[in-house]
Amino acid sequence: MKMYVAGQWVDKPEKIEVRNPYDNSVIDTVPRADAGDIERALQWAERGARIMARLSGLERYKILMKAAELIAKRQEELGQTISKEEGKVIAEGRLEANRAIETITGSAEEAKRLHGETVPLDAAPGGAGKFGVTIRVPCGVVAAITPFNFPLNLVCHKVGPAIAGGNAVIVKPATDTPLSALKLTEILLEAGLPPEGINALTGSGGEIGDRIVSDRRVRKITFTGSRDVGEHICRAAGIKRVTMELGSNSPVIVMPDANLDRVAAAVAATGYANAGQVCISTQRVLTAGKVYGDFLDALTPKVAALTVGNQLDEGVKVGPMVREKEAVRVDEWVREAVASGARVVTGGRRQGAIYEPTVVADVKPEMRISCDELFGPAVAVTPFDDIDQAIALANDSNYGLAAGIFTENLEWAMKFAREVQSGNLHVNWGPQWRADLMPYGGLKESGFGKEGPAYAIQEMTELKMVVFHLSS
Repeated sequence: MKMYVAGQWVDKPEKIEVRNPYDNSVIDTVPRADAGDIERALQWAERGARIMARLSGLERYKILMKAAELIAKRQEELGQTISKEEGKVIAEGRLEANRAIETITGSAEEAKRLHGETVPLDAAPGGAGKFGVTIRVPCGVVAAITPFNFPLNLVCHKVGPAIAGGNAVIVKPATDTPLSALKLTEILLEAGLPPEGINALTGSGGEIGDRIVSDRRVRKITFTGSRDVGEHICRAAGIKRVTMELGSNSPVIVMPDANLDRVAAAVAATGYANAGQVCISTQRVLTAGKVYGDFLDALTPKVAALTVGNQLDEGVKVGPMVREKEAVRVDEWVREAVASGARVVTGGRRQGAIYEPTVVADVKPEMRISCDELFGPAVAVTPFDDIDQAIALANDSNYGLAAGIFTENLEWAMKFAREVQSGNLHVNWGPQWRADLMPYGGLKESGFGKEGPAYAIQEMTELKMVVFHLSS
């Protein structure tokens, strides 16, 4: 595919191969953008920001609603593209394409709801005869830097609210998975988005990202990815608005009164989807000592039953990781934990980019498989004595994106909700659950700012205060 720069679909002599992670076959190529392409995109986006700001809320709504209709018409094609370039099983690829429809539709609706409010200035000393009102205006040029693991829907979560708020967007998709973002760009243009409203640049983050995020013409950055890259972007960005959706090592607390079959089913569902390559995947299962052995007995057969293989085969539940080197890394972390006293209960084997769904028991909190972000198809199980220790273990992390607890005790559930340091909290389910309309974001080094169209559009716009000094 070609990239979209300054109103044109552009090819370049230097290509990047997009490979199917299951068999490493080349499914397409994309151009490698250079400094000239970046400058043209920035100039075009600066012009586009003025054009987009002049569109009415109704016009932006109609463009996005038309885009949602076109995504629906191409849903199977998009689902296949997602699965081929990223490695997630085809059922998950189709689900992501369907979620993209919801995300773009939600963004369209927010384009009609963007408003300010009156401010009662006469309630302030010296405020008599003053009338105040706030208005929201676009940021201008938005840079959207997206990850590989949800190559369509996470692009929609950035591009949709940006357009709804009247901004021009420069999209920089992940190098491994650029095709879905390019197809979304096609769809938005077909839906009537002004050509100046979007650029889609392909290439490595190091070559493209730094130039974009440090440029003063960019007024808003929205990034999803690793904590380290996020910190680098924040340092390079300078004085501009930034949303960071970063990593996690999400805990699940299993209290002694939990329904263990329900917990096991939830962990099997939330720990291994997309081969564990989800920011909010269940990673740490903190289990009450009284039910520790029973929980492992309940979980093991459910995880062992998850079939692995070619992600395009309908019966496969867990496909390959995005790159073989990531599967190698997961294997190294598991082996390191075992060498330090943990034990593999099921799984623990690698074949190419596929890593078997794995349960590691007797994990100590200081082991890398527990304290860092694994981002792979393994969960680490650790015992605890009481609710206070469980919460302390859950909070013993630089991350704070999502967490879950299983209990029938209301006091324990409320204590969890108040004290666990995570932006998304789930009672009687794992941390990997997200409705696209809800506020989504982390605490601590999991980032700042919120996604979800109604919340992201606030991040994509600026608030102005207008004061009328009336003579009467």
